Amino acid sequence: MIIKQRISSIVLVVFLTIFSIYSAKAQLTKIMGKVIDSETKEPIPFVSIYFKGTSIGSISDFNGEYALETMHAGDSLTASSIGYNPQVKEIFKNRFQTVDFELSPNSYTLNEVVIVAGENPADILLRKVIAAKDQNSNKNFDFYQYEMYNKIQFDANNISEKFKNRKILEPFSFIFNHIDTSTVNGKAFLPVFLTETLSDVYYRKNPRTKKEVIKASKVSGFENESFSQIMGDIYQTANIYENHIVLFEKNFVSPVANFGFAYYKYYLVDSSYIDNQWCYQIMFKPRRKQELTFTGNIWIHDTTYAVKKVDMRIIDDANINFINAMDIRQDYQLLDGKYWMLTKDYMIADFNVIEDAKRTLGFYGHRSTSYNKFVFNQQAEKEIYGYPANIILKDSAILYADEMWNDFRHDTLTVKEKAIYSMIDSVKNVPIFKTYVDVVYTITNGYYIDGMFEIGPYYKMLSFNEREGARFRFGGRTSNKFSTKWMFDAYFAYGQTDQKFKYGGGFLKINSKNPRRAYGMNYKFDTEQLGQSKNAYSEDNFFNSFLSKSAINKLSMVKEYKSFYEHEWFSGLSNTFVFTHREVFPITGENFIIHEEDSEVKIPSIRTSEVSLNLRFAYNEKFLMGEFERVSLGTTYPVFEATYSYGIPNLFNSDYSYHRVQLNLKQWFNVGTLGWSKYIVEAGRIWGKLPYPLLKIQEGNETYFYDELSYNLMNYYEFVSDQYISVNYIHHFDGLFLNHIPLMRKLKWREVAFIKGVTGNLSQENKTYSKFPATTNTLENPYWEAGLGIENIFKIIRVDAIWRLSHLDHDNINKFGIFFSFQFVF
Repeated sequence: MIIKQRISSIVLVVFLTIFSIYSAKAQLTKIMGKVIDSETKEPIPFVSIYFKGTSIGSISDFNGEYALETMHAGDSLTASSIGYNPQVKEIFKNRFQTVDFELSPNSYTLNEVVIVAGENPADILLRKVIAAKDQNSNKNFDFYQYEMYNKIQFDANNISEKFKNRKILEPFSFIFNHIDTSTVNGKAFLPVFLTETLSDVYYRKNPRTKKEVIKASKVSGFENESFSQIMGDIYQTANIYENHIVLFEKNFVSPVANFGFAYYKYYLVDSSYIDNQWCYQIMFKPRRKQELTFTGNIWIHDTTYAVKKVDMRIIDDANINFINAMDIRQDYQLLDGKYWMLTKDYMIADFNVIEDAKRTLGFYGHRSTSYNKFVFNQQAEKEIYGYPANIILKDSAILYADEMWNDFRHDTLTVKEKAIYSMIDSVKNVPIFKTYVDVVYTITNGYYIDGMFEIGPYYKMLSFNEREGARFRFGGRTSNKFSTKWMFDAYFAYGQTDQKFKYGGGFLKINSKNPRRAYGMNYKFDTEQLGQSKNAYSEDNFFNSFLSKSAINKLSMVKEYKSFYEHEWFSGLSNTFVFTHREVFPITGENFIIHEEDSEVKIPSIRTSEVSLNLRFAYNEKFLMGEFERVSLGTTYPVFEATYSYGIPNLFNSDYSYHRVQLNLKQWFNVGTLGWSKYIVEAGRIWGKLPYPLLKIQEGNETYFYDELSYNLMNYYEFVSDQYISVNYIHHFDGLFLNHIPLMRKLKWREVAFIKGVTGNLSQENKTYSKFPATTNTLENPYWEAGLGIENIFKIIRVDAIWRLSHLDHDNINKFGIFFSFQFVF
């Protein structure tokens, strides 16, 4: 069940998002504007904009734009640049304002100058930065540790006055006292969500280990352990010294990458003292459009060639979805006279489903992180490095009173940040808010909440297939109001054509959420499509009725009892023990035909009793957890699964004895600037003389919906084996080619290609033991299919053209097909 608490969080963001555009009280002075030539009206880059008599200032970018935020503003702001007369404008403190400058050219009589061709001085400096990367990045310690304070904030933006005045929002009108304005792109915003964590981070070089111990956690009104873990430092910091900076699973080229000259143009624009250290300022911009690059400026220390400061943003036309703007600002300090360490890290992103939207609801997401209390080359307690998880949440982390947080924070909260906690508590107490939560929950999870029960899922209430005709289903489960430890579910269904009732039910008991320990039981008497992947639409899904390429007439009746126990040792490593008693009835409703000692035996069903043990290992995997279910947020490491099953003869009238082993390995990984790939490798073997429903029925697909885990041009029951190995390799080019075609560039479509295959064998005794469906074959010759696709059509649609490469002589097959799917990716 996707987490009611998580839905409450989402609805808070959505409804607190609904608001907006006028300034209220502000603590900071925020200024943004543009500098242009008064005669040509062209933007002027590299202009210094500063408060006179202070070191507080900024520099205009390549478009002449600048932005400033400070708590120590002067009364006037000056813009100056070589070749122009300086201009001074009055500033109003403690508010947001737009201040534009028009600089008039000046003229001087200069002595004769001889210009000699040579290398760009910015390039010379960058080469020295690249050469010194290893000594200036923090890779040379045997041990180090620090304290880290992390603050995450979400703000609603882009809300029109008309929308704000809608009647549905009247109960929430009190929140409009918290409006502010951003200097990222001048949008007014409303802070709606804030989370803070205080952690100790420990690093060991050999063996390489990085552990974060969250000492304190505060989430704007919600006490959710998994959310605190997700906010951990390890997965969020952009390392400027890496060749690629991974953001939203995309590889952006760092401005100090070893090959950065192939992607950026550099300009040496200034030099100044920063913290009593002489530094050079370099501005950079991408050489080509629509590549995953940045634009901005970077300050370089003159002696060590270390990065002192960086202020950069994703280029406006980058091929990335749902992000209209994103800024990264980092400060580095020289500690103990020899260690350059990141001490402040700020990131802000403007999220919106529509590119460059001015009226559509959107969000700002902020992350502000500070680091102090560094300890170098001193080993911590050994048990810290031995923790199985990389992020450890102390039991007391969410128990600290508000007064304690005043001591924990590295920086004090602004007035508006302090107000978020009380504002969200006030919203939660508005009765209509619960109604909004229930509506969103129904849409996203398929269940309607009615007190202690949830009715649904709605997309299974009506479906169609050839065997049952119109199928009607009604079911539900208990809600979190009933219990957060026990969940019961049940359903019944009726087919208009076969005039049979189907039904099922079960329970789930949660002993522990983290690490997860749970057990449960289920029973069903219902139709099932054998040989369908776990990724496919279920048989009784309403949408499956219309996506099928042919009549849905290969369903079997199944009676099944299942019990299980799941034991997670630590995040990423778990075992699951399952006992299943199962009875399968033929597709036609008649009999299975078994060959025994030269005789043919007809049996009405196949009964098995099976125990299985599953091992799953996913290093560094993260989850978002609810009361009963959890959503995996993935890992960059390989995910390995192994399952052993044993069929117990004569137990509960079981007919067969067998052993089954299945191994699965999968991983996704970035491939530099070429996109990202994913591979899935699976192998299995079955020992025992068995009828075909108990063998490995390779996953086919008889719908128009692309299924990554099935063979999309393979029919159901087309291939059966008792030993097999399969491979699946997918590469997403992320617009590598289409981004360079002018007419296609604006569409931001992306290319994808894949190839998958399976080979296997079927023993002679299993070939002759049972009568197979007429279209069933073996896999001595491998099955292959390959496809080319376009994804990111309207940001969510993917279309694949797939070719079948082998077994082309089979009856009733498609050698080529067009498939579609939906996906939500950055």
